[in-house]
This record gives sequence, C-alpha cells and structure tokens, in this order.
Amino acid sequence: MTKKIIISCLVLILIISTIFFIKNNYKSIKLGNNIINQSADKIKENILNIESYKANVRITITSNKNTNTYEATQEYYKENNLYKQEILTPQNIAGTIFEYDGANLQIKNTALNLSKIYENYNYIGSNELSLNAFIEDYNNNDSTDYENDEEIILETKVKNNNKYRAIKKLYISKDTGEPIKLEVQDVSQNTLVYILYNEIEINKMR
Repeated sequence: MTKKIIISCLVLILIISTIFFIKNNYKSIKLGNNIINQSADKIKENILNIESYKANVRITITSNKNTNTYEATQEYYKENNLYKQEILTPQNIAGTIFEYDGANLQIKNTALNLSKIYENYNYIGSNELSLNAFIEDYNNNDSTDYENDEEIILETKVKNNNKYRAIKKLYISKDTGEPIKLEVQDVSQNTLVYILYNEIEINKMR
C-alpha cells in the first residue's frame, strides 16, 4: 500500500512538473516575441528622431530618358537644420556641394558653371534625397510600417501634386538598426530614385 502511495505521489509530482514546464516555456516564448516587437519599435523611434547623420550613398535616378548613378556623401544636423550633399562621381560634377538650410539652396563648385549644374542636376541637389526629408514626409502624411525577416520598412504616401514623388519607402536593418536603402516611387509604384546607404553614422558628434 505504501509503495502505491509513493508511486502515485511520484506520478503526481511528474504531472505537476510537466504542467509547470509547459506554462513556463509558453511565457518565455511570448516574452521573446514581445522583446522583438519592442526592439522593432525602438529602431523605428530612433530613426524618426534622428538629430544628425553622415552617410556615403549611391544614388540612382531613373527618368523616361535615361538612368544616372551618383556616388555622394550626405550630412544633416537638426540643430541648425543644415543638409549638405557632396557629389563624388561622376567626374564631370565631382566636388559639387549642395547645402540646404530649410529655406535656401546653395551650390558650390568654383570650377564649374553653377547655373548649368542647377539646370541639369537640380534633382540631385534637392533635399528630397535626404533622410530628414523622408522623416518629415513620414510624420506629416499617410504612413505605415511593416516587416520582413531582415528589415523594417517605413512607407509614406506623399500628399502633393507631383506624380513622380508619390511614395517613399525606407528599409531599415533589424540587425544594425540603420537605414539600408530609400526608394522614391511615382503614382504607378515605379522606383524613380534609389538610394543605397553604403555607410552611415547616426547621431555622431561633428
């Protein structure tokens, strides 16, 4: 009789231990997912509240006539609302610097005809290619975000009369929390501007 009681107690202890183990692991799984979601939210928050950034970028602009690719550096400082972009390639406009302070655009390159640069490359000099311009559009328009296995995508539909600048998408790495690429699409969702962030530093001191 005593033996049966001991066996029954052991079985009961085993059942209770199993139930406890399952519940405990279920909570861990849920907690893990919550951590992932909080991490994604934190990454999004960090990007949307950038104080400054410096980046080496590759910009591809497609029109109905041709496709042009540029290598450039970009800088932005929220404290004085300064955006700066310097062209590295192609060679014929290398060294051209565009500076935008929120109201005025300055073009600097004493070796070239600046009026011609502005006429032919006004899009490349626009602050529309900046990360801070995307953030402003995202905060002031119909915007959403979603994920895949490796990226967080922030998407905004820009309210303006420009059919060539209707949708913007920013892809952010889940591993690093840094931007990977920015796309500008027309109303038909054709990508007209593609910016690849080869290197980027966010919120670093000058």
